[in-house]
Amino acid sequence: MMRLTWRDLPIGGFVIEPGNARNNLTGTWRTERPVIDQDACIRCRICWMYCPEPAILELNKPYTTRGGKKYDMTYEIDYDHCKGCGICAHECPVKAIKMIPEVGG
Repeated sequence: MMRLTWRDLPIGGFVIEPGNARNNLTGTWRTERPVIDQDACIRCRICWMYCPEPAILELNKPYTTRGGKKYDMTYEIDYDHCKGCGICAHECPVKAIKMIPEVGG
């Protein structure tokens, strides 16, 4: 499968196939990126539910916090598709997601 960046799309691009966003690498659109503090995250799924892409991945990956709390799942960001909108950070009830400046480009 060919992966397209935003530069490969025509000006005034259009969607002709539902669900095709996964084929386009839109992560280069960001000026800030979300970073999840796994120790602060309470696994409430709010970021996962609100992400419009969805670029928040819910993984069956155990995680134990520094304080000893054990979780069966971990949330990670798919930076290939995250556009840096910040909705996840805004909606997080425990402020476990911080937006940091994107470096490079």
